[in-house]
Amino acid sequence: MTNEKEYLPKRAMSIHAHPDDQEFSVAGTLAKWAKAGCEIISVVITSGDSGSNDPSKGAEYKIELAKLREGEQTAANKIIGVKETIFMRHPDGELEPTIALRKELTRIIRQHKPDVVVTGNPEAWFYGNEYVNHPDHRAAAQAACEAVFPSAGSRLIFADLLAEGFEPHEVKRLYVHGTDKPDTWVDISETIDIKVKALQQHASQVPVDEVEKWMKEWAKEDAKDKDFEYAESYRVMALKSEEVEK
Repeated sequence: MTNEKEYLPKRAMSIHAHPDDQEFSVAGTLAKWAKAGCEIISVVITSGDSGSNDPSKGAEYKIELAKLREGEQTAANKIIGVKETIFMRHPDGELEPTIALRKELTRIIRQHKPDVVVTGNPEAWFYGNEYVNHPDHRAAAQAACEAVFPSAGSRLIFADLLAEGFEPHEVKRLYVHGTDKPDTWVDISETIDIKVKALQQHASQVPVDEVEKWMKEWAKEDAKDKDFEYAESYRVMALKSEEVEK
């Protein structure tokens, strides 16, 4: 897929495991789409309530931390231009790609009817030799991909959703980030600063002063050999082949 006529959805849904996952990975793309008039729905499966190794904090801190991190995500989404944020509040660190989770995501997709779903790579275990991908990331991505296809568009999968009023919906495109074989690069040169500012809202998780350096280095690497300075890269599944580039 080329970027000569970059695809701009009317409604997009971002599905990730934790507050800040979206900002680390796809916030530049979402901000670009939002600026072009796209409605963005951000789905956060856990509230990040295990995201602390402070020895002075005990299990009771999880409730406070969840509220803090949801607030950080809400602030980040406001900067990006997200229309609606959905917190599913599953336990952080314990996520599994269950049928129940897939059904929850299927309901959300059918309710909001996005043209595009953006999520992580369910096959990614290792990045370089320094980072093992969090199991929640893989679980969220697997459940999201399976909700997109076949569940959201198949009438008799989770047939009880029909009685709730959730008719099937076919997602046009699935954008998968974190792949070592991307085929689509989104130029985020005009929104890289928005991405940086959005990630800086997650002050409980990141060294705010270092975020700009990280994000620009990564985005510049993604844009290597392209005609633009900063990019986010994806493997894109064009699930409705009749959809033309816009």
